Amino acid sequence: MSTSTGILAHHWAFAVFFIGALGLCVLMLLGGYFMGGRAKARAKHVPYESGIDSVGSARLRLSAKFYLVAMFFVIFDVEALFLYAWAVSIKESGWLGFAEASIFILVLLAGLVYLARIGALDWTPARSKRQVSKPSADTYTNNSHVQS
Repeated sequence: MSTSTGILAHHWAFAVFFIGALGLCVLMLLGGYFMGGRAKARAKHVPYESGIDSVGSARLRLSAKFYLVAMFFVIFDVEALFLYAWAVSIKESGWLGFAEASIFILVLLAGLVYLARIGALDWTPARSKRQVSKPSADTYTNNSHVQS
């Protein structure tokens, strides 16, 4: 028996599954294309607002800082999942698991300190913060316009 025949005999179930899944995807896409309705109206690309006339644009621009917060949430949420898995199996992992979890937490803290030091956690960048100026001495002494 040749090598390719042996590989095919060993993985035939996966090949059948893959071809079936690919065929099903193509079938559903073609079915939607041929059976779907086609609107040639001017308002085809206008968002549907439950029968109310559209007001303004449907596009909403968000600042990049919201995406930054979302990425930090995803990163730290996944890390919390790892720590939860460790906490569930703490009896089985013993002191070695505790040491590994401690190293993991220290790496997380190092990353958090690094992000704080480079200013990635600041809501507004340093260049956009307004400088608060101190009032000069002339402000307090020059009260000629004030009548007593």
